[in-house]
Amino acid sequence: MREGAEVLEVDHHGDKVLRLADGSILKLFRRRRVISSAALYPYARRFANNAAALARLGIPVPQVIEVLRIPSIERDAVRYAPLAGKTLRELLRGGLAPARERELKAAFTRFVVGLHDQGVYFRSLHLGNVVCTPEGRLGLIDFADLRIHPWSLGKYLRARNLRRMQGLDEERDWIDAAAIVGGRPPGGAQ
Repeated sequence: MREGAEVLEVDHHGDKVLRLADGSILKLFRRRRVISSAALYPYARRFANNAAALARLGIPVPQVIEVLRIPSIERDAVRYAPLAGKTLRELLRGGLAPARERELKAAFTRFVVGLHDQGVYFRSLHLGNVVCTPEGRLGLIDFADLRIHPWSLGKYLRARNLRRMQGLDEERDWIDAAAIVGGRPPGGAQ
């Protein structure tokens, strides 16, 4: 499976994300602790379950092909077809016209308000995990640590969900915190 693969992401434990020869993505997960809930409910399975749940909510996500356990390297993995498009971070770093940037910021705020209204709590929310598809819709990637509640998120969880982005200098100004925490799209209209 690894033959001809391109390594997309690596850390000090080894390869994390690979693009396989067939164009699919293989994301590897390691257990961080010996005693962990990941032993019973691996992150690869969480990723696959979250992908299915988000798709049911109408949110564009990668299409999961299979969930794997790879004992030889003590990893779990998920293989998926990537979500077409570019992350908002890629678009931002590539340079955006001011009008396009304003348009994407407003769309991002509406997207996050919609996620929160649907009970989606995503601790790893940042512009690198939000994809703008060729159709102009926003979707999510890398969501193994996401939780979906059966109720709309309250103000505390909405604010907590934004903390990671608020710590990222180049992404901080993409947050309309008052609109997101208050559950209002830009301009105050519902």
